[in-house]
Amino acid sequence: MMITLTLAASLFAQAAAPIVVTEEKGVQEVAYEELAVGEDRRAIEIIEANESLDADDPARLINLGIAHARIGDEAAARELFRSAANSDQRMELETATGEWEDSRMLAKIALRKLDNGEFSRQFAASR
Repeated sequence: MMITLTLAASLFAQAAAPIVVTEEKGVQEVAYEELAVGEDRRAIEIIEANESLDADDPARLINLGIAHARIGDEAAARELFRSAANSDQRMELETATGEWEDSRMLAKIALRKLDNGEFSRQFAASR
């Protein structure tokens, strides 16, 4: 069963922007606003404090991974992205370009971006 969320992603061919899950009516707090403005440590605090999110929720894992990647904790980011890629929970997420993508595929994209060193504060999230 596919769960639907909204995902903001700038997956441009030339620019490597982060994948960030947004908040939307009915969606749990996943610190989109904080990530969008580069408040990565605050994003980690918010997501980890949200007891209503399952530990293996792909939106949670992806956003935590992004925040950890941006603060330089690549080992934690890699583990979070791998967990999202292998999660039993599968979600269909909407990108900023209006395309719908599987959460596992987006986690794999995040892993590739991490491997390529593409997570950086210079790239801002978009909606």
